[in-house]
Amino acid sequence: MDWLSWLNPWELSPVLVACFMLSAWLFVRGARVRRVSRTRQVFFWSGWVMLYLSMHTMLDYYAERMFFMHRIQHLVLHHLGPLVVMAAYPGSVMRAGLPRALRQALFRFTQTIWGRGTVSILTNPIFVPALFVFLVVIWLIPSVQFYSMLDWRLYRLMNWSVVITGFMYWNLILDRRPNPPAAMTPGGRVISPILTMAPQMVAGAVIAFTERDLYPLFDLCGRAIPMAAQTDQMIGGLTMWIPAAMTEVIGLLVALRTLMRLSAKGRWGVAKRIRV
Repeated sequence: MDWLSWLNPWELSPVLVACFMLSAWLFVRGARVRRVSRTRQVFFWSGWVMLYLSMHTMLDYYAERMFFMHRIQHLVLHHLGPLVVMAAYPGSVMRAGLPRALRQALFRFTQTIWGRGTVSILTNPIFVPALFVFLVVIWLIPSVQFYSMLDWRLYRLMNWSVVITGFMYWNLILDRRPNPPAAMTPGGRVISPILTMAPQMVAGAVIAFTERDLYPLFDLCGRAIPMAAQTDQMIGGLTMWIPAAMTEVIGLLVALRTLMRLSAKGRWGVAKRIRV
């Protein structure tokens, strides 16, 4: 078997390739002017590779024809890939990689009412976790799943939406700063993974233990691997139930470490303690 053939895209997407190339270029360029540790570089490129392999290789073919592969794909797109990338804290590096004119334009935009509003929405500590969970559950509704797997536009919207919300969510949870300037409190970063984990575990358990075929689309399109529908569905539900929950636990532990560090330094927020 030619293993390199697995790297061929199932469906070529020039926009997707351009986004990956642009992000890589910005990170490399930014790393030349800002000090980026080897660990952070490993995190960024590991997550970058995970996301690319999940979205633009033959894995996408199997994700369209096996439910459990589809859940593995979304485990990477929604949880693991964004978590690993954001563990590199790439925002400041990629901003530094922008040409000076674009950096200045971006700064000016963030000072406008529209820019502040955009940042407020993208970092809202209630909206972002709620959207994170919503986009896990909504795409699993059998009727929604049916049409999203048949219509390439909905299929790409589904994949892009979980990746983007994954970045938004883990950007909040992995923030190491006190609140403010961080959008979410240190305690909120610990509690949030618990709250977002619960409905995903319930949905995964329901799917895994339901005895009827919830997603007949995969039989209609032809399963890529000979497997009973019930087995496929059970593995997919367990994938969503256990590995996804474990990923959230990793984020929780990182947030807990941040809380303990800030607590030890007395830096829960900008307000200073009054000593008698």
